Amino acid sequence: MRALLFGLLLLPGPAVAQPRPFNCIGAEQLEDDVWAVPFARGADRLTEAGRAAIEAASALIKDQPDRNVCVLGHADRGQGAQTSIELAARRARAVSTSLSQQGIERDRIRAEARVGAYSGRGAEPGARAVTIVVMPPEPPQPVPAPPPRPGDEARR
Repeated sequence: MRALLFGLLLLPGPAVAQPRPFNCIGAEQLEDDVWAVPFARGADRLTEAGRAAIEAASALIKDQPDRNVCVLGHADRGQGAQTSIELAARRARAVSTSLSQQGIERDRIRAEARVGAYSGRGAEPGARAVTIVVMPPEPPQPVPAPPPRPGDEARR
């Protein structure tokens, strides 16, 4: 009976979507197709202004399925380094969840917390927002040639 159950586990099932490999390195430097989603100080709940920004971004993202999305959560450092990172992550998660509820595939969204190095100084600009960055399309990747088969050299 155990062997039968184990065998059933190995049977192919429905295909599971694999995450698209991409990263958000350099997303902060992009200026096109960027939206700011504002948050109240110390909060991670979306506001009406935030929902409007998400809807605008969502329209572009749906229209261009070859582009991925970086959701960069920010928080000021006034509450300490760890608390700020956690708040930034919760904000990014709230925005990425809202995007997926708008119909954007989860494998196209990467949410990250971004907090400047903790120095104890005052708040930095943009610290109470999440930035949605629609990344440029990836250039097509060349398809690798199949390896030579034995005997191919003899035919040349």
